Amino acid sequence: MAGFGSPHITANGTGRRVAVIGAQWYPEVTDQMVARAAAALTEHGVTEVTVVRVPGTFELPVVCRRLADRFDALVALGVVVRGGTPHFDYVCEAATIGLTQVAVDTGVPVGFGVLTCDDEQQALDRAGLPDSKEDKGYEAGIAVLATLDALDAVPAGRG
Repeated sequence: MAGFGSPHITANGTGRRVAVIGAQWYPEVTDQMVARAAAALTEHGVTEVTVVRVPGTFELPVVCRRLADRFDALVALGVVVRGGTPHFDYVCEAATIGLTQVAVDTGVPVGFGVLTCDDEQQALDRAGLPDSKEDKGYEAGIAVLATLDALDAVPAGRG
């Protein structure tokens, strides 16, 4: 389901332990995204996939931080749909900054699968459902494995 501009990414998850953390809002979308991320990880050799569900997208960073010390990588999945209040902006920004902080502070890659949509149809179109145009849960799983591969290829430290 690669779209315009989507790269073809190869990844190897052999021997990796990855947690998939999924929000529960918009369950038709998030349940599918969690399933697709887990499928991507398993198909690429991940030996341990652990799924943890949180109430909403806002809660993803704190749970990811708690899990970062126990896994090689994390996949964070959620959906935020624009409404008539600034709530959308606050949740999107908090999730993005929080998940980035987890990755940078811990050195544990976080696959970013947070959909920020104007309406529910946009979320359905990206959920990896049979009628969807994109499969963002699967893509987030592959991206985090490719990030692990990239980190393995870069020597740690300065010397």
